[in-house]
Amino acid sequence: MFKRRKPRSYGQIASDMIYPRGGWRRASTYVLYRLRRLPDQPHRIARGVAAGIGVSFTPLFGFHFVSAGAMAWLIGGNVLAALLATFAINPVTVPFVAVLALTTGRLILGQHGDLGPQMIFGEFARASEELWNNLLAPFGPREARWGHLADFFDQIFLPYMIGGVIWGTIFGVICHYLTVPLIRAYHKRRSKKMEERIARLREIQAQQGGAAPHPLSGDSPRDI
Repeated sequence: MFKRRKPRSYGQIASDMIYPRGGWRRASTYVLYRLRRLPDQPHRIARGVAAGIGVSFTPLFGFHFVSAGAMAWLIGGNVLAALLATFAINPVTVPFVAVLALTTGRLILGQHGDLGPQMIFGEFARASEELWNNLLAPFGPREARWGHLADFFDQIFLPYMIGGVIWGTIFGVICHYLTVPLIRAYHKRRSKKMEERIARLREIQAQQGGAAPHPLSGDSPRDI
């Protein structure tokens, strides 16, 4: 009943993950819309956003959702807001984040040499393949090799994690202080609209001498 008439191919699914059909602008607008309408206090939503942004700067690819939710829970933030905020780091922005975090971490650790996005994600792909191979090695003719993984951890993962925590904390704090006034302004504007709607319904009631419909009932004046 709720399935597509024409199922998407695997290529279309992969393409939509990289670039949504409506574009990243539309996707970002939708995320902001959902954040504003979350039924929670502004400071809790802001904490959730900070957690989601902060975790997304780390190299925990594939675990950002779980990590963001756990972090939001620990700091008393809105878990759904944290999950939505992870979409800020998407295939368009992640190359810049990766270079920024890794460069910062390597600088702190005294490691030299700049790495581009293609090389960084190539190393992640190779490390993932080797890790999977080593996990399957005890069950078949494969040979476990840990040398490259050790180099990957020292040269890529650890610097990325250090730089990601630093920049994630910075951007998380910034987003927290930007989110609180935005959510408060939205709630205030929404409350004002509700008050205006109640006032209009009371005016209609006074004119017609009948019972005013509930402001959330969706009844129009002509139905009264």
